[in-house]
Amino acid sequence: MYPGDTYLPMISIVTPIYNEQELLHRLHAEVVAAMEPENIPWEVIYVDDGSHDRSLSILLELKASDPRVIVVELSRNWGHQPALTAGLSVAQGEAVILMDGDLQDPPSVIPSMLEKWRNGFDVIIAQRNSRIEHGPRRYLFPMFYRALGFLSDYPIPLNAGIFGLMDRKAVNAVLDLTETNRYLPGLRAWVGFRTAVVFYNREDRAAGEPQQTLGKLIKYALDAIFSFSYKPLRISLFGGLTIAGFSFAFGVFLIVCRVFGIGLFGSPVVYGYTSTIICVILLAGVQLTCVGILGEYIGRIYDEVKRRPLFLIRQVHRPAGD
Repeated sequence: MYPGDTYLPMISIVTPIYNEQELLHRLHAEVVAAMEPENIPWEVIYVDDGSHDRSLSILLELKASDPRVIVVELSRNWGHQPALTAGLSVAQGEAVILMDGDLQDPPSVIPSMLEKWRNGFDVIIAQRNSRIEHGPRRYLFPMFYRALGFLSDYPIPLNAGIFGLMDRKAVNAVLDLTETNRYLPGLRAWVGFRTAVVFYNREDRAAGEPQQTLGKLIKYALDAIFSFSYKPLRISLFGGLTIAGFSFAFGVFLIVCRVFGIGLFGSPVVYGYTSTIICVILLAGVQLTCVGILGEYIGRIYDEVKRRPLFLIRQVHRPAGD
């Protein structure tokens, strides 16, 4: 990757931060410990996603003491994926590392990713060998990855989040994708490029409580599935066709019973029952079929026609002189 002994590429690390005041000093210390032995220029971009605690002030203290720190202050809480995208838009490195700020993505894995990058890979994905979760998350995450693996229209690495490295080519390609409901692991897979995988064990949070609520995680899962798969809509389409077919067969059965005066399931003949049931079931099947077809188009149009920005940056705090 390095075309000469004197060529030292810049590496950027992008980390979204939301109410992580208990972890920030330790996080930065581990980033420094991982990067300093590499002896290359680097910067770390902490994106404050509208934190309500002292996270922003602590990040500004880190910036004052370390010229490699850049703090991106968003106008409000925009969410995990927009915050990452904001960091990507500011990053200047020839390779950009994405990682969460709760230390479940250990900075100690970064040297392994850089080694893969030096060997010519454009995208390096950090895939989990194992993960420690508590409560419903312990069961929901495996269910999500199984569902995503089944529903996705093309391969997306499973058991892998945003933790990974992208070459500048891949970063620019992802930034060119301006869709609103973003699932960055999927976008990273969609743009392609030469890809390698490094494995690691995802530990429990170092401190504090998870900032991603169950509701946000469910939305994240839905974005992943519906942004990269037509299968849910096709399932509704085929479901509608199946119901329509069943209603036709059941209608024939009821007509035969009516013609021969046979009561349904041994009951006396009820006049008017046959035509009502046929109409209700047939129309329900046809309606579900039509909704499935229309959903193929409307679901992909609605969010994109608004063209609202993914995020708004209040201020980028750079080292003095930059």
